[in-house]
Order: sequence, then structure tokens, then C-alpha cells
Amino acid sequence: MKSYDITGMSCAACSARVEACVSALDGVTECSVNLLTNSMTVSGTASTEDIINAVKNAGYGASLKDNKKASRNNPLKDTKTPLLKKRLIFSLGFLAVLMYISMGHTMWGFPLPTALEKNYFLIAIIQAVLTVIIIILNKKFFINGFKGIIHRAPNMDTLVALGSSAGFIYSIVVLFNIMTAQLSGNLSSAAHLLHDLYFESSAMILALITLGKMLEARVKGKTTNALKSLMDLSPKTATLIIDGKETTIAVEDIKIGDIFIVKPGESIAVDGIVLEGFSAVDESMLSGESIPVEKQVGNSVSAGTINQSCFLKCKAVKVGEDTAISQIIKMVSDAAATKAPIAKIADKVSGIFVPTVIAIAIITTIVWLLLGQTIGYALARGISVLVISCPCALGLATPVAIMVGNGKGAKNGILFKNAISLEQVGKAHIVALDKTGTITKGKLSVTDILPYEISQQELLTFAYSLEKQSEHPLSKAVIKKAQELNITPNPVTEFEAVAGNGLKALCGNDILKGGNISFIGECVPKEVISQAEAYAEEGKTPLFFTKNDKFCGIVAVADTVKPESDIAIKELKNMGLRVVMITGDNNRTANALGNQIGVDEVFAEVLPDGKEKIISSLKSGGKVIMVGDGINDAPALTSADIGIAIGTGTDVAIDTADIVLMKNSLLDVAAAIRLSRATIKNIHENLFWAFVYNCLGIPLAAGVFISIFGWQLNPMFGAAAMSLSSFCVVSNALRLNFAKIYDNNKDKKTRHKEKKFMTYKTTLKIEGMMCPHCEARVKSALEGLDNIIYVTVSHKEGTAIIESKKEMTETLKETVEAQGYKVLEII
Repeated sequence: MKSYDITGMSCAACSARVEACVSALDGVTECSVNLLTNSMTVSGTASTEDIINAVKNAGYGASLKDNKKASRNNPLKDTKTPLLKKRLIFSLGFLAVLMYISMGHTMWGFPLPTALEKNYFLIAIIQAVLTVIIIILNKKFFINGFKGIIHRAPNMDTLVALGSSAGFIYSIVVLFNIMTAQLSGNLSSAAHLLHDLYFESSAMILALITLGKMLEARVKGKTTNALKSLMDLSPKTATLIIDGKETTIAVEDIKIGDIFIVKPGESIAVDGIVLEGFSAVDESMLSGESIPVEKQVGNSVSAGTINQSCFLKCKAVKVGEDTAISQIIKMVSDAAATKAPIAKIADKVSGIFVPTVIAIAIITTIVWLLLGQTIGYALARGISVLVISCPCALGLATPVAIMVGNGKGAKNGILFKNAISLEQVGKAHIVALDKTGTITKGKLSVTDILPYEISQQELLTFAYSLEKQSEHPLSKAVIKKAQELNITPNPVTEFEAVAGNGLKALCGNDILKGGNISFIGECVPKEVISQAEAYAEEGKTPLFFTKNDKFCGIVAVADTVKPESDIAIKELKNMGLRVVMITGDNNRTANALGNQIGVDEVFAEVLPDGKEKIISSLKSGGKVIMVGDGINDAPALTSADIGIAIGTGTDVAIDTADIVLMKNSLLDVAAAIRLSRATIKNIHENLFWAFVYNCLGIPLAAGVFISIFGWQLNPMFGAAAMSLSSFCVVSNALRLNFAKIYDNNKDKKTRHKEKKFMTYKTTLKIEGMMCPHCEARVKSALEGLDNIIYVTVSHKEGTAIIESKKEMTETLKETVEAQGYKVLEII
């Protein structure tokens, strides 16, 4: 995908024209033009030259976006508002003099210099000159407007140019009539003709539209504040250690492997690893977390974060566009440049809007002439139609809300990769959660210590002495707990790890053993076995320890649930979503955890490819969100309607996801959904008012309500209304900045009709499975059947648990028995 800067666009009709011309090129698979950021993204094989030429042929300018230049110079800096403000001030100055002469003197008798009294032709000439000056100041409307006509792509500037030109040309004709009347000595006729001049209307239209453009540009600038603040945080210089000396260089000159230092209060220049020092780093601009993160030797640091307390010496590992902050800026920029599906409504209307308005204005003028009205009256109605119509409001309704929504998400560590994900996540029906690293911390820890006829310290000493020799994750949990309690291990010899069972070693003359119950033997008391089973029911793994075949106790280990996970799941369910958990853990552990955190359904003993199959089956019940963090989640993230990756997960998971959560918290899933719903609601409001404005404004300007209510619209008021419409739409979008995306008090269940989703879970009690090979054979046979979602088989428990899309107990039984095993019971 390539990004381009587009120049010359003034309204939604312009962006629709550019998009249509580029989309028509051979090799272009997708094109999205953003009126808000004056940018375009194009996917496909078409050459850059062909794309730029297509834009130029449409009447606009295009250039390939320079990301490196953009990183140095903030491309979102508001340069339009100062220029428009300057133009507006000069326009209003000349307009004030024009209005004094045209309306102040003519209508209210304001005094004029003696030389101008009763010299009506000179008064008209002065008005014409002042109007020409204002036209020259605002020549851009006429250049872009008439260029649009030449390229058969009329736009908002065309409406303004035609409206102002029509009034000006008509006034020139009246001016010559005034000259003729005055030269013939008919001063009363010349004085009367002054009232037919529309110079002030032509000039006022330009000034008011410029005012509207300035207000619009100013407010549009605020919609990109979040992205601009990220860009401003990117450091411009860095202090490198070269030949033992400190040297300051530009950030873009840093290379991978360079050694740089960061003093307290300074921003970290590039992504790196700490070589020396210990400090607290403010990472709120990346994660949204306000609490500083401690950094020591070996820890990673990110560009743009702020070193708060002490000196750090670091090695550069990612530079330029590869740094985390650059990737975030790119992600948010790309999301703002893409188009949400809801925008297609406005795009279709915008493509035909301006030609339709011009046709309505011509018809309006002709109808009033046929009804016997004067040319001036009929022309005023036609001009009013031209200047009250506003394609900008339609064109801005969606992109401004998307931009503000993306910015709001970025501030809180929620990164949407495109506008589609921002729109769709709020429409989801089902949330599928990976367990390890998503619901849980992803790190095993000791949860319970149960000594038997010895002290807790003695039990942990035996366990530590034994487990210290192993690299197994369960061992690491025991070691960490013992170290926290300052326990000293005893030296051991003849250490042996028995795969799948446990550990044993000599401690002096004593034989230490640790592992599962089958490895330990029959020395475990019955009352302890029941407690161990209780631990297992809670999703914990009990480790049994003996000394000289005498039972010493149990240390239970588990992957603990993140503190916020159960709260997040409750919030998701309260929002009307069905929440399921997918894990590779055994059924007992998985169901214990599922009951603890309150998910609606648990899919256990699922392999990576099985996750994708489950997601595909869940999609029959509605739109599915998949939340995960590991490489094994990547296929499922891709298969889901919306993939959400935990930011601390692997690069693969992050690359394949549609949304990235930087804070590693499930609460952000609910926050993302709330933000999506608020954004879509805002877009609906914007589109509603844009359509209503035009649907009511155009008939009012055409004079439809004159005979009914006596309502009549002056072209100048039409221009003012046109200016304010876009301003109001953009201002409404800015309200998203105040959305409380972490407040669950106003959560409402989705109003869409839930799709019926039903699965059938069947448990088979099987006789004859003796080993893992038997287990794999049964599993393979069952998975080969149609309508199977997932299968779990255990030769130890003699069971097969099957989830299917329809009831198929007899088929399941026949399939198992065809493999040479006997089905004893079907549950």
C-alpha cells in the first residue's frame, strides 16, 4: 500500500472524483481518498507515475508521501488556518466599505462624500471595484471551481464560483443600465436600479464561505491533535558515545548498534536496550499508563518515552521507521487514511451532489422566470440554491469522526489499524479469548503450599533443592517462590528428570522426589489426594514431594488470572456479547478457570489449527472478535472478523491483528467496543444533520416555502448557512474526545438481533485406549467427520469430548468403534 498527498480538493465531490479516477486504473485493487487529511492510499500493482497522472488528469495534484520527511516535519501542522485568516481579514475590510455604500447608503441613507451624491453610476462603479478586489483575494474559489467544470468534476468551489459570478455578471449588466439612465438624465430610474445590484451579495458569499473554511480548518486541526502530539514527542536529536566522547547528532543519523545516553528529563531517541543504569521511564505516551516503568540493565526502552530519574546508557536496536512510536504513528495515520464502510453512503451521494445542485439552481431560476418574476428575483433564488448546498458536510461526516476516534484510542493505548476495524468492533456478537497471556498472566506461580507432618519451610527447602536443577516452567515457579521467602537450597547429586512425571535426586543420603501422583507412588494419604483433586478442579497443578519415599507435602502451581480479567469479562457480557475461552489446557483445568471468570463457554485442549476452526464455526453466530497474544493465535486472529492482539504479545500476533492493545489489559477490549459504538453513533449524527441540512436548505433557498409560509432566503444567509454546516459537523466529531470509554455505567446491550447459535457437546466413555497413539487415532477419526468443531480425547480418562454443529451421537459411536474401540456410554 502506498500513500500520496493530494492537493486541490475542497469537498467530498473532489475526493469522490479522485477516488473514481484512480480506482479505474488497471492494477489498482483498492483506493481510499481522505478529504480530512488530503491524502490517498492505493493498493495494487499500478505504477506511481500512472496514479499521479490519473489524479492530475482529474484536475488535482498528487505526490508520493515522504514518510522520512513527515517524521521530521509534522505533516499535520495546521498551515491553512493562518492563510485563510489573513485572507478573511482583508476580505472583511473591503466588504465593510462595500456594505456601507451598497446597503448603508442605499437602504438606510448613510452619508457619502459630496462627489458621490446623486452620481449613481460612480457609486455602482465603486461597488464593482470593491467586489473585484474581494474576488481577487478569493480567486482560489474561481480557479478550483471552473477547473472542476473543465474536467467535468464540479465541486463545492464550483457552486461558490457560479453563485458569486452570476450575481457579479448580473450586476455588471445593471451597472450599464444605470450608466444609460444617468446619461439620459433619468436620475430617478438610475437611483432605483441601484437596488438591483448584487455586488454585495457576490462579495459577501465569498467572505462568508472563507469564514466557514477558516473555522472548518481550525476545528479540523483539532481532530488530529492526538496524532500531532505523538509526532511532537518524537525526539529530534540524540547524544551518542563516539570514541569515549559525547556527541549530539540528529535522530535520523543513528544506526543500529550505536551507543547513546539519556539523561534525566530527556526523551529516549530510539528503541534500545539498557546497558548501564537504573531509572524510571514514563511510557504513558505509548501505553496510556501513567505509572513510570522501572528500567535496568537488559530491559528494553522505546523512542519518545521520557527518562525521569537517573542516567541510562543504551544500545540502539530499532531506528527510524522501525521504532515503536514510528510504527504507532504510521498505524494511526493509515487508519485515518482508510475509509469505513459506512462512508460509502456519503461517497455515492457526493459523486452526483454538485451536478444535481447546479441543475436544481438552473431549474429554480427558469421556473421563477416562467412564473413572471424579475430576472433579479429569479437569479437570487438560483444563487441561494448554489451557495446553501454543502457537499463538505457530507464528505466530512465520516472521516472527522474516524480521525478523532483513532486519536482517542491512541491516547489510551488502543491502536486501530484501519477505519474498518474501528467501525466493526462495536458490531460484534461474540468475543473469543485466548487463555494464556490474555486472560491469565502467562507466568506460572505457586498458589498453595500444603506440608504434611513437616513445616512449610522444610517442604519448600526440599522442593527448592530438587527443582533448582530443572528448567521446566513448573520448576521455575517453585524456585521463584522459595527465593521470595529467602530459602536456601541444599546441594543435591545424581539429579534425574523423568520426562512427563517428575524429578529425583540425592540430598546427602536422602532420596528426594517431586512430580505427579503416579510418579510419587502410593505413599500419599487419601485425605491429601482429595485435596489435590480439589486443587486440580480449581485449575491448579499439584506437585507431590517425598523424602525417602515418605510423603512431605504438596506445592500447587497455576497460571494466575490477571486482576482485571474477570471484571472485563463481566463488562463484555453486560454489553450483550457472548464470551468464550479457547485454550490448549486440559478440560478440568480449563473448565475450572472458565467457571471462575464467568465465560459463557470453554473450548479446551485445542491445538493452534483448532483455534481457527472454532473461530470459523463461531462466525455462524455473528461477528467474532478474537483476542490473543501468541504465535499460535495468529491464524485465529486472521480468521476472526476482528483480531485484537495484546501489545506485549509476539510480533506475529500483532502483525495479523486489526487492533493492538498496548496496555495488555482485557479492559481495553471493552473500551475499544465502547469507542467504536460512540464513533459510529457520532457518524450517524453527522450524516443525519448533513442530509437534513441539504434536504431542508435547498428547497428553502429555491423558494418552495414562499407561498406556504412566506419564507424567503437571501443568498448571503445561504452562504452563511453553508459555512456553518461543515463547522458544526466537525465540532460534533470533536465531542468524541470527551467519550468515557472506561465507564461501564452506560453500557447497553447491542440492539441487533442476535443470530441463533447452537452447538452440541457429546462425551463418549471409551474402552480400549491404552496409549497416546490410541488417543491420536480416535481423535483423527472424529475430526475427519463433517460438522465437527473440536475434539478432545484422553486415553488416561478413557473419554472423548466432541463439540459439533449438529446432534450426531450415533455417527460418533460408529466412528470410534470402527477404529477397534468400544463405546461404553454416551453423555
